[in-house]
Amino acid sequence: MPANNIFKAGSRTYFTSSLFFPQAIRREVTVLYAFVRVADDFVDRLPQDAAGFYRFKDTYDKARRGAPCSDPVINEFVGLSQKRNFDPRWVEAFLKSMEMDLTKKTYANLAEIEEYIYGSAEVVGLMMALILKLDIKALEYARLQGKAMQYINFLRDIAEDQTFGRTYLPREQLLKSGLTSLQLDEVKKQPQQFKAFIRGEIGRYRAWQIQASEGYKYIPRRYLIPVKTAADMYAWTARQIEQDPFIVYRERVKPSVLRIFSRIMYNILT
Repeated sequence: MPANNIFKAGSRTYFTSSLFFPQAIRREVTVLYAFVRVADDFVDRLPQDAAGFYRFKDTYDKARRGAPCSDPVINEFVGLSQKRNFDPRWVEAFLKSMEMDLTKKTYANLAEIEEYIYGSAEVVGLMMALILKLDIKALEYARLQGKAMQYINFLRDIAEDQTFGRTYLPREQLLKSGLTSLQLDEVKKQPQQFKAFIRGEIGRYRAWQIQASEGYKYIPRRYLIPVKTAADMYAWTARQIEQDPFIVYRERVKPSVLRIFSRIMYNILT
């Protein structure tokens, strides 16, 4: 599947927001997203395709070292990595987090989750920063932006992740809240504790997002509009979940294309 189709099918928010990058930047963002989406899809399906993931990883490793590769998603990403001077350790961290999804189901504490988030989201923020040619001072904020967005994904996808037996939220905090799991049958027994737990974790996301937004001053306005729009849509998702935490069991909370475009226009005009 062409990279653009992978991007469009994989993320409504990111794809729609990215339309407002200049064409050359949008193309590079598409190449990046296609690579991370394809890798993630191997481990985020039922049944998981571990063999497919390891073939993908091995093909990438060989292509990075210069071996011929017939996979256009990998080829284009390797070319982008070289052009934008991505640190190879970032890609290694990303693939390590994807590999963790094959075996690791729960996270004892925030430190364990942060290790996973670094590879699954923060390094992607770092790659985005290099694509946008941001000042080195922006890198820490780019990491935080990826981190904040990923945490909302964890909250939004609670029900879906339960089908894999996964929980991407700190177990020690879950237990402190009086909950033993995030299975719907269990949280229904203690609705107030569940709501308090979710709202507390949204507070954690907001703290990271506030820090991330301090880095907007390093992003040229032409690039800031799509970046901020994507962040605004994650904030909107957080508000929907905060108002009704049980919504995560009824639907996958996503902004409509109309809402995204409306926010883009707002950000252009303000």
